[in-house]
Amino acid sequence: MSENNLVLYRKYRPQSFKDFVGQEQVTKVIMNEILTGSISHAYLFSGHRGTGKTTMARIFAKAINCQNRKGAEPCNECPSCREINEGRAIDLIEVDAASNRGIDEVKALREGIRFAPTFLKYKVLILDEAHQLSKDATNALLKIMEEPPSYVVFILATTEANKMIPTISSRCQKFNFHKLNHDFIAQKLNVICKAEKIKIEKDALDLLISSADGSLRDAEAKMNQLINFVSDTALTAGDVREILGLSDINLAVELTDILAQKQKAKAMKFISDNTEKGLDIADFLGMTIDYLRKIMLLKIGTELIDIAMPSETNEVKEKALKQAEVFEEKRLAKTLALLMDAENKTKYSSIPQLPLELAIIESFED
Repeated sequence: MSENNLVLYRKYRPQSFKDFVGQEQVTKVIMNEILTGSISHAYLFSGHRGTGKTTMARIFAKAINCQNRKGAEPCNECPSCREINEGRAIDLIEVDAASNRGIDEVKALREGIRFAPTFLKYKVLILDEAHQLSKDATNALLKIMEEPPSYVVFILATTEANKMIPTISSRCQKFNFHKLNHDFIAQKLNVICKAEKIKIEKDALDLLISSADGSLRDAEAKMNQLINFVSDTALTAGDVREILGLSDINLAVELTDILAQKQKAKAMKFISDNTEKGLDIADFLGMTIDYLRKIMLLKIGTELIDIAMPSETNEVKEKALKQAEVFEEKRLAKTLALLMDAENKTKYSSIPQLPLELAIIESFED
């Protein structure tokens, strides 16, 4: 596949540590290990989807195998780097545990690592979504990791570290990958838009980033969908909502304002007006529940703003802080519970907005 035909998250994937931004603490520690030669035999990369776990694993694999490394950085020019970049390195084994979760696959891996690397210095096994291995496969992996050959490095990646058995995770050096903030994703998408000659208004870009929920890969995938709709005019927030089927976070912000101010009639009119405009009730409910959860976290402490809302704009953050001051904690918890119940009922309702309307009415009752 030519580079021009690659999906964006592959085409613009970082190839070195200096290009990998957003997880600075992880990058710093790993680079120091490479510089000092203190490479562990097993690593566990955990955290939110699309935040760079597999990309970091590949850069790390290149760096420890690079024949002309510059400090901790892979040169991306030597035969080892080129083999890995071009997907031809037989000593770099990548397995998706979501679709290869059985004991037979792990036994095949055990056979594969019995032999020394063919070309690279280290044989690197990257196991994605490692928590999805079956029980027997997990036990087989544990046996491999208990006495690994000196030339093997394991890198396990997972979005659910809590599902990894302690006997495996305890043998790994652990790194947590957090959600990426709005400004970082915006910076990366602006570079892509410039390179791909995509015109997009700021409000539209903010909407796209908000919908990605801190995942750069998700944001790049959504941008990929927009490429076919590029024209001489810039993409608007309305275009993004229509093409990607997104609800606007500003609608959740507006409804939260209305609920915080206890304006029942205005709340019902808001739902009616937006339903007539084609609002996807199920999607809107999910987004509003998520937004109110963030308001609840801000009620606990405003210092949680960057944890609660990493991918929101500063304008939305400022609005949320004000709403957290106004919304009563007990009523906020009640409203959240009612909306969650309405979300389930919406799936079976012949009138999609009715469960939402009933939940809002009940939220005003003492």
